[in-house]
Amino acid sequence: METKKELSYFRLKLENYLSEHFPEMLGDKPFITARAGEALTTYCDAVAQGFSHPEAESMASEVLYRGLHFSKYDTLVSVLENEFEKELPSPLPERLSPILLKNKAVQSVFDKYELTEDFGASPEYEKLYTELTGTIVLLIEVNGLPTIGGENMT
Repeated sequence: METKKELSYFRLKLENYLSEHFPEMLGDKPFITARAGEALTTYCDAVAQGFSHPEAESMASEVLYRGLHFSKYDTLVSVLENEFEKELPSPLPERLSPILLKNKAVQSVFDKYELTEDFGASPEYEKLYTELTGTIVLLIEVNGLPTIGGENMT
């Protein structure tokens, strides 16, 4: 019974993280189940090897979040908040980002880059950021999206 409780703990922890940073992955139940199971195994093995619970928790978290450090969603929210602050006040960036993630033009911008774990700290990040900003400007103009303070609002 204890194992089931711990498994749901890691599942909830991962689902919470995904909802905040990778909402597009929330529907991937097989991934979530597998990753939560891996984290639980890591945690149990660490405790069995004599590591403290906080150390085991830290090791399990590394497994839980492996490959989930650079977020396209966070990047889009950041671009929208920083570059379109007046046109798209909060909470619009959080609401628009999942929609933009599905946009072919936005996807093709992300596809040009190798999005590694530490991509956010690389010089390429600035290029991606600039390109996303330009793409969003075009999407707003071409689609006549209503923005606060834009000519489209009546």
